[in-house]
Amino acid sequence: MPQRERYLLVCTNRREAGHEKGCCADKSSEAIRLALKEQLAARGLAKLNARTCASSCLDQCSSGVCILVEPDHFFYGRVTLADLPEIVEAIATGQRVERLVLTADDLARG
Repeated sequence: MPQRERYLLVCTNRREAGHEKGCCADKSSEAIRLALKEQLAARGLAKLNARTCASSCLDQCSSGVCILVEPDHFFYGRVTLADLPEIVEAIATGQRVERLVLTADDLARG
């Protein structure tokens, strides 16, 4: 199978209840990962364009749910289910959803 153009690493990390950093799993990251995978497949993008993968902590807890897009090397942050059609369209057109891209300040907060 050929290598895909992009890999979307969705943080599905889970921490114990009450942890100071929180965790993406408590913000529905697993449902987001599954829905993203389904939407990419429905658009015919899953075989060559993008693969959705579960990831452990990506060190962007303050901006979760986060998705690392590789090899473009940027993060989407505070992603919700409602954002997924826009993310899928961006993958289809080779664009980014700029309103979701984490800034240098966001990344510094971790």
